[in-house]
Amino acid sequence: MSDTEKDILFNLEEVNKKIEIAAKKSGRRREDIFLLPVTKTMPTEKMQVVYDYGIKAFGENKVQEILDKYDKFPNDTKWHLIGHLQTNKVKYIIDKVTLIHSVDSEKLAEEIDKKASAAGIVMDILVEINVALEDTKFGIKLEETEEFIKRISKLKNIRIKGLMTVAPYVENPEDNRHYFRELRKLSVDIGKKNIDNVYMDILSMGMTNDYEIAIEEGSNMVRVGTGIFGKRNYNI
Repeated sequence: MSDTEKDILFNLEEVNKKIEIAAKKSGRRREDIFLLPVTKTMPTEKMQVVYDYGIKAFGENKVQEILDKYDKFPNDTKWHLIGHLQTNKVKYIIDKVTLIHSVDSEKLAEEIDKKASAAGIVMDILVEINVALEDTKFGIKLEETEEFIKRISKLKNIRIKGLMTVAPYVENPEDNRHYFRELRKLSVDIGKKNIDNVYMDILSMGMTNDYEIAIEEGSNMVRVGTGIFGKRNYNI
């Protein structure tokens, strides 16, 4: 086994331990939290280590990377599109991804619905929330989320499975706790409304820097890249 493989396996064990501790703090178990490895810019050799470890899901930010890697893994691999999705690229991944995390406009929701209908499927989606109102981030405002969800819930070939956010990058993860708490409250509030075609099953929040805090505040899906694979080389 190479040093790189050993490092990834060590990191996976450490991440799992931290998830378990954070889950216990929120009255849950390790298995209640879904760990999604973020594999943008990662070569398939590193991804294979994670797959062999038993995690059969990958989160990619770009459509092209999913297309490049899709055929290199078995059919039981679940692909998540977690980055911003342009409407003109929906057609390329509609039959390849399990979950689209980043629905942030009616136009995009309608395009996903249209392409899913043509493919004869119902696509699971998350609504992306810009919880900190950052200019550099995509997403719906907290106070506009419920009405947005009510509008797109009428589309027949999408299924709204929950909410997602990308919290600010902060030196101290505690600084994001209140954002996670706000999104958890919103998720619960929307869930209580019993809107047709809306299932607040997934709360995707927390990344390498702050996933423990996110779990403590109710996240049940964390997106961890650097914490598993180490720092990325964006010059590849």
